[in-house]
Amino acid sequence: MRVLLTNDDGIEAQGLQALRRALLGLPGIELAVIAPDGNRSAMARSITTRRPLWVQEVDFGDGTVGYATDGTPVDCVRLAQLGLVEGFEAELVVSGINHGSNLGDDITYSGTVAAALEAIVLGLPGIAVSQQSRALELDFRAAMQFEFTVAAEFTARLVAELRKVPLSEGTLLNINVPGAGPDGVEVARLGKRVYRDELALVDEGSGGRRLYRIYGEASYERDETGTDLAAVAGGKIAVTPLHFDLTDHDGMTALQRQNLARLLTPPARQVMG
Repeated sequence: MRVLLTNDDGIEAQGLQALRRALLGLPGIELAVIAPDGNRSAMARSITTRRPLWVQEVDFGDGTVGYATDGTPVDCVRLAQLGLVEGFEAELVVSGINHGSNLGDDITYSGTVAAALEAIVLGLPGIAVSQQSRALELDFRAAMQFEFTVAAEFTARLVAELRKVPLSEGTLLNINVPGAGPDGVEVARLGKRVYRDELALVDEGSGGRRLYRIYGEASYERDETGTDLAAVAGGKIAVTPLHFDLTDHDGMTALQRQNLARLLTPPARQVMG
């Protein structure tokens, strides 16, 4: 199987390197690594369209190489799909291991999940993997310590058995691993993040400029069960299938009953008036 490995923390990130080594240990795996040259966290599905992309070969010191780019995680997947690595055509995209969880609403901001989403846009299966720190936090904090061994081994074994996993077309797996040794695996739905954001003035500069901090810590709805947040908080690996179809099909049916074409004649301004 030809596997593309990428992330949003950068090609030198500890999580990507742990997963790279675990995947290389699988028989029959052809692995290509294309990742950002630095941290691109919370860039979601950003792409680079207004300038060319720099790419540099990186020697991993074990006889293998990867490619670092100044683009985004989605750019990395596109580079692979467009033939950056000669003779390599990915059959699976694995993104991670992210330094910090990607749970609940946060998946919409995540560059880690965005790379796996790009895979299914291109018709490929995708896996996004994130790891909680040893502090067992459920928000994003700097300078935390991580232990990626369990997450890397679990993901590698899942990749080895991926053909046995009953995934519908256009579905990716979002995996979140707790910071302490997990005591099980739970297939879970997305939970609800609760943010304690506030507009905090940090500094004032010349010319009326002001420096604000707007993001605070996050927790989760603790009464919920069956969610990815609750699973990780309970010490389990959370596995959540996701797809890219954002269409509200019930909403379509309701709107179709409204006969919106009637707003064309008479002119809309008369109808609204």
